[in-house]
Amino acid sequence: MSERELLISPEGLKKLEDELEYLKTVKRREVAERIKTAREFGDISENSEYEDAKNEQAFVEGRIQSLEKMLRQARVVNEAEMDPGRVHIGSRVRVRDLEEDLEEEYTVVGATEADPGKNRISTESPMGQALLGRKVGDTVEVKAPVGTIRFEILAIQ
Repeated sequence: MSERELLISPEGLKKLEDELEYLKTVKRREVAERIKTAREFGDISENSEYEDAKNEQAFVEGRIQSLEKMLRQARVVNEAEMDPGRVHIGSRVRVRDLEEDLEEEYTVVGATEADPGKNRISTESPMGQALLGRKVGDTVEVKAPVGTIRFEILAIQ
């Protein structure tokens, strides 16, 4: 099975690398210490501390594997190679909802960097897909649960 390429900004790559480093160097050690301490309580078959620590260890190891896979698939997007007049990963895009006449600003990011609460939208989201490659003045249509929403691109930074 081939691995799908994961587009990511330089900042997003650093964030993933930092998290992986933390999990491997700090968190693994902390969890191992918790397991060691819990074993000292005696019978591990009825030891909730031991059970919790082992569950945390499984979570940490799973996250490490997930991050390593993401980093293998990652392709850092070089903004210098991008057309500044078109939307790409890393672009801040100001749009106007044509029906509601409301303006919003989004930053288009890779899937691992998305945070809708901070208006950081993934290139894999319907909005991100609609915006990619478009330019100021373009109208895009986004299929949403409430129906199709039309936006005009007002600015790209």
